[in-house]
Amino acid sequence: MNDVRFLPPAQKFLKKLKDKKLKALYREAIEAIREDPFIGDAKTGDLAGVYGYDIYYNKTNYELAYTIEVVDGTVIVVIMAGTRENFYDELKRYMK
Repeated sequence: MNDVRFLPPAQKFLKKLKDKKLKALYREAIEAIREDPFIGDAKTGDLAGVYGYDIYYNKTNYELAYTIEVVDGTVIVVIMAGTRENFYDELKRYMK
């Protein structure tokens, strides 16, 4: 099983989540990514090397952005999590 690390923006968002169902969906998504790191959509352009995973809940799109690093096995780094609105703009800003 692959290791997962969370960067501060992802940790902060997941810690603030109050909705237990949504939190469970994020947990399921992270488990799916641990089993198959390439399950997400590979991004291109400014975000090359980043994968995005979509979560739909309560008529809202949520995103999970992560990268895959291979150092003594595979490590999945969750960069950011949040709602789809302005998600990729914030991600680009964070990655600069």
